Amino acid sequence: MTPSFQVGDARITRIPELHWNNADPGHLYPDIDAEALAMFAPSLTAGSYNAATGLLAQGTHAWLVQRAGLTLLIDTATGNDKPLPDAPALDHLHTPFLERLADMGVQPEQVDLVLHTHIHADHVGWNTRLHDGKWVPTFPNARHIFSAVEAQYGASNDGVDPAPDLPPGVLGVPNHRPLPRVYTDNILPVIEAGLAQAIEIDGQEIVPGFSFHPTPGHSIDHASIRLQSGGEEAWFTGDVMHHPLQVYRPDLRSVYCEFIKPAEQSRRWFLAQAAESGSLCFTSHFAETGVGRVKRREDGFSWEFVQPNQEDIG
Repeated sequence: MTPSFQVGDARITRIPELHWNNADPGHLYPDIDAEALAMFAPSLTAGSYNAATGLLAQGTHAWLVQRAGLTLLIDTATGNDKPLPDAPALDHLHTPFLERLADMGVQPEQVDLVLHTHIHADHVGWNTRLHDGKWVPTFPNARHIFSAVEAQYGASNDGVDPAPDLPPGVLGVPNHRPLPRVYTDNILPVIEAGLAQAIEIDGQEIVPGFSFHPTPGHSIDHASIRLQSGGEEAWFTGDVMHHPLQVYRPDLRSVYCEFIKPAEQSRRWFLAQAAESGSLCFTSHFAETGVGRVKRREDGFSWEFVQPNQEDIG
């Protein structure tokens, strides 16, 4: 059985999709300098950084949360068969993601809620599956909750419904736009099936124990999701960070960040919040367990992975 974490009455398990150990730091972080790895590589664990090759390890996965009789997914990774030619590592995947979910005793029909940090290809893909040449909801009984702004921007990006007021000027000029078809293939079928709930990202509790907090920049209206249960707290970070290196160097933007300066501001806000609270952080792309804590150090922050069998998970 896959090991799980416990936060209050919530049992949290990673459902893996992909893992790779050949990420080039210079590609992932276009603004990286020689000091970044020279100074902080000794702080990175072997499961995240290969000192011999100089390459980084990452992955894609979703988080299964079971609590109070509810079954939730936090993001849904990339999905199978998705046409993503601009992202070759994600193009037309065939992974046993649903089989891994079934190994945890969960069938798609048993998922009650799907909570999304943002609408990018590797976070909403398993919302739908290909059936008779058509994208249909994978989780037919689940309410899918996501940012209304993210959905509007995605619809505009795909030419479904123009949104001339997006992106807002406060974010600045985007470095690039989201990949095409992400909204059309993964969000629109859920909306048409009556399974969608578009929300404002304002820190309010949307589902008992779960609140969506604004951390924009990586995407237009990115959210980090906080879970509070039984006096304990955890965060689902989304793409505020892509690798532990960014904990040590929060100025490094990933190549996937759309709004560069707001992404850094959100990252710094989140790191301070996580360090102060000591909460568990459930990341979206970190390798190893994918779970850890942010610690404050004299000149910034550090990262410590947490193992599922550790007892101090409050």
